[in-house]
Amino acid sequence: MPPKTDGEYQKLLTEVIKKQIIILGPDITLVKARNVKGLSIADDGTVTQISGNPQELTQQLIEQFMELSGLIVKKTMEPLLANFPDGLGAPTIQPASPAQPPTPPPTPQASTQQPTQTENQSTSS
Repeated sequence: MPPKTDGEYQKLLTEVIKKQIIILGPDITLVKARNVKGLSIADDGTVTQISGNPQELTQQLIEQFMELSGLIVKKTMEPLLANFPDGLGAPTIQPASPAQPPTPPPTPQASTQQPTQTENQSTSS
């Protein structure tokens, strides 16, 4: 059953924020959650006050965390890529763009050299 009162929304939003604190850590989570105008949030992640439409505030909070998906991928991959040579330790996450097929590797070209005189003699015997 969906929340009906501001108190129920406060409890729901607090649970969402506290779960994100476990996943993302308190710094990132609180910065993102406090970007939502209309929510007052304590340092432990507890929503202390709601000002505005609670359904809209809930959606805005969810959108704040969804924006982090690219950053999350980058942060989780950095330690893995740091073990590889050739500067792979600092990947750059670009905004999503239409997928383009990978460029095929160059095909080896057939040798255009003529056989040498000694090669011709050894094959004709």
